[in-house]
Amino acid sequence: MLHNALDRAVKERLIVRKPANDCIPPKILKHEMKILPPEQIKSYLAAAEQRGVLPMFYLELISGLRKGELVALQWSDLDIENKTISVSKQAGRNNAGEPDITRPKTENSIRKISIPQDAVDLLIAEHKKHPSNPWMFPSPKTGEMYHPDSVVNIHKKILKDAGLEHLRFHDLRHTFATLALQNGVDVKTVSSMLGHFDAGFTLRTYTHVTRQMQESAAEKMGTIAPCFIVSIAYKRCVSRLFAFCLRIVNFEKHGSK
Repeated sequence: MLHNALDRAVKERLIVRKPANDCIPPKILKHEMKILPPEQIKSYLAAAEQRGVLPMFYLELISGLRKGELVALQWSDLDIENKTISVSKQAGRNNAGEPDITRPKTENSIRKISIPQDAVDLLIAEHKKHPSNPWMFPSPKTGEMYHPDSVVNIHKKILKDAGLEHLRFHDLRHTFATLALQNGVDVKTVSSMLGHFDAGFTLRTYTHVTRQMQESAAEKMGTIAPCFIVSIAYKRCVSRLFAFCLRIVNFEKHGSK
């Protein structure tokens, strides 16, 4: 928008040249993507249970919610019968730096996520601890919504308790997406569950996983194709043998005459 406004100003000769041309944008710092290895998930969840936050972090691992979406969940967002979670809001900070609830930035982020029955059971048990509280995961200190940064701090403590290497809270979201793709969930479904604006973004983000899936598909086809080729070769051999036998029979008939 700024570039368009400046371009218009140059065309209308309000300014001689566009000052933005001299700006050098800062390099975007890209964090290395990590995931919680499948063999460490049990230890991670056990440590979360010891801290009394198992339902929250189990839900995170099987849904890939953003931290602001996770803490903004209310009990009314759970559909017990259909086993879904409605994501329609997120927690952040307002201009004064205070916690604030807003709508997600994009329409695709407003979504329903299917969850397994054991997650539903955990959430029901959690709600029984504070049945009159509207928040799904209220802070035990204030009874109000957790601040997103507080959840990140709890995550760090869980890792320390479990003796696991550091990884960001956001990497739990990557863990969900990676494991879902590796276990055969299609990219479009994973994309919608993550709230991405399109499946192409998901493909680009998790290209390492889709490459592994392509290699796995190639290996599977490599085992199927030889069997198919052998089957064709076998049929051809049988056909040729049958034709050869017919020639012998015909020869004997004619020879006997």
